Amino acid sequence: MTLLKGDTGGQVMLGLLLAVAIVVSVLNLAVPEANPLHVSTYTVTLLGKYLTYALLAVAVDLVWGYLGILSLGHGAFFALGGYAMGMYLMRQIGDRGVYGDPILPDFMVFLDWQELPWFWHGFDMFWFAALMVVLVPGALAFVFGWLAFRSRVTGVYLSIITQALTYALMLAFFRNEMGFGGNNGLTDFKDLLGFDLQADSTRVGLFIASAIALALGYLACRWIVTSKLGRVAVAIRDAEARTRFIGYRVDRVKVAIWTFSAMLAGIAGALYVPQVGIINPGEFSPLNSIELVVWVAVGGRATLYGAVVGAVVVNYGKTYFTGAFPEAWLFALGGLFVLVTLFLPKGIAGLFRQLKRRRSGAMAEGAAV
Repeated sequence: MTLLKGDTGGQVMLGLLLAVAIVVSVLNLAVPEANPLHVSTYTVTLLGKYLTYALLAVAVDLVWGYLGILSLGHGAFFALGGYAMGMYLMRQIGDRGVYGDPILPDFMVFLDWQELPWFWHGFDMFWFAALMVVLVPGALAFVFGWLAFRSRVTGVYLSIITQALTYALMLAFFRNEMGFGGNNGLTDFKDLLGFDLQADSTRVGLFIASAIALALGYLACRWIVTSKLGRVAVAIRDAEARTRFIGYRVDRVKVAIWTFSAMLAGIAGALYVPQVGIINPGEFSPLNSIELVVWVAVGGRATLYGAVVGAVVVNYGKTYFTGAFPEAWLFALGGLFVLVTLFLPKGIAGLFRQLKRRRSGAMAEGAAV
């Protein structure tokens, strides 16, 4: 495939993704639980969550690694996509909720709401919810980007504004009168497209869907960075003033890639919610968006596949440390970021590239002798 030509890391990553998706699905559905080769449904769900994080990391790497925009607010787009999917899942509960209301979700009945808010209409249809998953984060990103990039806000100022955006959304969604479940958020989901969310087959289906979304998202980002648009983006990253001086509409390029990245983040959030079973305002937390940057830094900026590696490695470490040493996790995360910054400035992907160059150099010297 010409799209992956010269992208050895991406080829390896996609190959491993395909292998893991097939093997894990077979070992979960076809191998009995008593068999030591059986993969539990909990593990399948955990891996599916990692894949949604990986897609989110690819979205961040697209704007940070190739456009030079350090976003500290991509968690907001992820959460908005998750809320859009959560609203659909809540509408599917119907009269099976605690209060038995066929229209109003339980939290609205509890708060004595008399009718469904206008912005909840349409979410009983999957196609509408799927459309909102990309349109809502995309629209917010477009408006924000159009205002910020036309004003030529860059650098640390832009990073602070993106963080302020996600913090403002978090505070807003915590309010009960907003109509999104307040502090508790949306939960107690029953089914998706008629399939029981607790069934093993549904969990595997969501895991496979996450793998497919990651592969397609990676290929889409790879297409962008290898196109003329991607080359202009790199030029903006390296010399924005010069790129503007030679005639390129820098603000339009930024808005286009920024908006697409937000839409990818929304898709990741939509796949995340049915697998974890809840979405609440905590997903807007600025700390979450900072963690995304750590994933990409650990994996390696401007590689795309490095973002996938970083997301999986860091979140696996988080799962392990929060279980074995729950109080030490944040210290481990901070230490990891410092170590990577000092000793692996190009991340894990950069280390692989360095080892590959050394191996090639050693082989060339051996051939010369």
